Amino acid sequence: MSRKISNEKYKKTFSYHMKQWFTGEKDPFLDSVEMKPQKEFAETKEEKSRRIQEKEQMMDWIYSGERNRELRAFRKAYHVISVLFCICLVAVLLIAVSYLPPFGNAGNPVNNEVPQRYIESGLQETGAVNIVTGMILDYRAFDTLGESHVLFIATCTVLILLRVDGDKKKRKEAEVDDRLYEPKNDVILQTVARILVPPIIIFGIYVILCGHLGPGGGFSGGAVIGAGLILYLNAFGFAKTERFFTAKTYKVMCFVALGCYCLAKSYSFYTGANHLESMISLGTPGAILSSGLILILNICVGIVVAGTMYTFYVMFRKGGY
Repeated sequence: MSRKISNEKYKKTFSYHMKQWFTGEKDPFLDSVEMKPQKEFAETKEEKSRRIQEKEQMMDWIYSGERNRELRAFRKAYHVISVLFCICLVAVLLIAVSYLPPFGNAGNPVNNEVPQRYIESGLQETGAVNIVTGMILDYRAFDTLGESHVLFIATCTVLILLRVDGDKKKRKEAEVDDRLYEPKNDVILQTVARILVPPIIIFGIYVILCGHLGPGGGFSGGAVIGAGLILYLNAFGFAKTERFFTAKTYKVMCFVALGCYCLAKSYSFYTGANHLESMISLGTPGAILSSGLILILNICVGIVVAGTMYTFYVMFRKGGY
């Protein structure tokens, strides 16, 4: 039978020190290992140039098509697979086209009562001379509302992904010199912009306001106005453009336009679903103030489209207003 050793002898044994280290009571290496503060890394110009040269040689060796067999085989396989994929895609499209019904056949699915209703009763029910506008902003106004929201959501996504930091100091550091994004005082561009921008904006407004009377509408008119804003920005720079159009301006415009669209069409949906006569008169077909709510909806859509075009351009070019 083993004898029990004293507590003093037990504290000198390896098992006791192992138990202390295992339970975390004491670190056997603490204060027993020489520790020196690490020197800050510094390299000379020769060492830096040599390191860069070695890195470039290594990258050339890895991505060289002549030396790297795996990369060479991958490129060949990539080309073959790309050609095969294109051939299969073309074959699938040709097979799909072969199953399409003959063009102009009276029995085609598109020749049904829906387009017939648009053509025969569109003017009487919507008050719009332009049948396409009546269809988009009356019969299918709910779809157009969804499209407008898609544009707004897409713009918000671009703002989130490409926006430069809002902090003024960090923004200045990121931009370095705002003249990088500005025209170098191009006299020809600025002169042309002074002449063309006002007619472009006026023409866009005309296309929006007369969309129910002829070709045009909110989408096309908004695109014209957006192009005019982009031309003005390229000619005179962000400093002058931001006097009247900023990110806050765009948000307010879009919120008001989409909210007005929602309220207007909610009223129409409610009255139509409950077989109630709308209090809004369709007016005289061909007059500027006609077609019920279509004129207002065209204006709302034009505001959203113009702001979206300009915002996309600004965010992809500079990352902020």
